[in-house]
Amino acid sequence: MVNVAAKGATQRWARAGGTVQLGPAIAAVLRQTGATAKGHVFDTARIAGILAAKQTAALIPLCHPLALDVVDLELTLAGDVVKIESYAACDGKTGVEMEALTAVAVAALTVYDMCKSLGKEIEISSIRLLEKGGGRSGHWKRPSAGGCSRRTAQKSAPPQMRTGKKSP
Repeated sequence: MVNVAAKGATQRWARAGGTVQLGPAIAAVLRQTGATAKGHVFDTARIAGILAAKQTAALIPLCHPLALDVVDLELTLAGDVVKIESYAACDGKTGVEMEALTAVAVAALTVYDMCKSLGKEIEISSIRLLEKGGGRSGHWKRPSAGGCSRRTAQKSAPPQMRTGKKSP
């Protein structure tokens, strides 16, 4: 692991995104019921992503364990594509990019797992860091990250802790 002992703790946050291409038939089922035989897809994927973010250091070798202050995921269905965005924040000595990316990856895998009985054409793609802030390197935003949702866009500035839950 990289030695971060001399670094001071600062407020750090990151947004990540990814997509799951479902195909029209699977998207129609989700649009109609939101669920498959396994249960509600978006709720389950959201919880899976949050749990995964909390376990990032156990999954990624040499990744520092972080005391996360918040992890949030938003899943939206646009046509036959599930768009996933995550947000993670903490006060720490190292960034939360890996936690935000892990949340998206596991949420996408959960969507796949819950929908695979409806078709095998599902494709996970474009898992990427959208934006980060804090620490020595400061603020960074992917040039193509401008199309974020209103909920995650509010988190683009130094994060404010959200209260209350909004359903994806």
